[in-house]
Amino acid sequence: MTLMKAVAQRSLGGPEVLRTIEVPRPSPRPGEVVLRLRATTVNPVDWKLRSGRVTHLGPPPFTLGFDVCGTVTEIGADVTGFRPGEEVFGMIFSRTGAYSEYVVARADSLVPLPSGLDVAQAAALPTAGLTAWQALELAELQRGERILIHAAAGGVGHLAVQFAAMRGARVIGTARAVNHDFVASLGADTIIDYTTVDFTAAIHDVDVVLDLVGGEYGTRSLRVLGPGGRYITAQDSDATGDPRSRQVTGRPSPTDLAAIARLVVDGRVRVHVDRVMSMADVVAAHRLAESGRIRGKLVLTPWPRDFLCPRRGVSNMGTGT
Repeated sequence: MTLMKAVAQRSLGGPEVLRTIEVPRPSPRPGEVVLRLRATTVNPVDWKLRSGRVTHLGPPPFTLGFDVCGTVTEIGADVTGFRPGEEVFGMIFSRTGAYSEYVVARADSLVPLPSGLDVAQAAALPTAGLTAWQALELAELQRGERILIHAAAGGVGHLAVQFAAMRGARVIGTARAVNHDFVASLGADTIIDYTTVDFTAAIHDVDVVLDLVGGEYGTRSLRVLGPGGRYITAQDSDATGDPRSRQVTGRPSPTDLAAIARLVVDGRVRVHVDRVMSMADVVAAHRLAESGRIRGKLVLTPWPRDFLCPRRGVSNMGTGT
């Protein structure tokens, strides 16, 4: 049995519950491929799952990680679009996750890595890019409309600002003052410092709110909508049940992801990687991500070759997506 390193947790809690261990290397089932990891990310959903704030993966043990960029090493039956040695990237949803040396993924959730897109950018795009892209589609955002984007400097937010500006919308973003120049450079027309200004008093009659914060931001955001306004949230919020409210969950879509990647390669969209850290520092990476002080995305790369971990596995992990 061939073993590999993986980050797993046996209990819910703070970053300290994350442990690097050794588990069996996965094999692909029909429709799946196995990738040698080149990069993944820390998304807000990762630390929320780790802590138990959201429960989509069920109880531990599980391995986190939704974004993946890697090299195909094996293909399962019925896979015709990829071959071993090919570089690919995409979004996965699995209890075995992407925080491991080898990752199993459905072939139909991946796209080839295009020339001109580096590994860190590719890992940073899937979850954040697809969520932003699909949120604006759900909102049916039109040229000339006004959109308020909360957390505009974050992973989803900084891409949503650019996608909205490309659609010809007038973009208002909320961000800390230190990020105002950054958000303006992405195409925002107005930026509100949410730490000092109540956005409900600063703006009104917006056509769309994209809420990337959730919680009590929901009902507050409803107050700034104009007639026919739409509230789109990527988080649980207190606006659930309002007829103007819709929730978006980024879903794997090779078509959407390939379109987003082309925009980056063509220089029309910028994916900002705040920093790149080793998987050996995953605990510190989660602490940093949970602090909310990341501009854009935090990328994780595999462990250094000399990184040692206990030779013990986690039971009931499975290998399927």
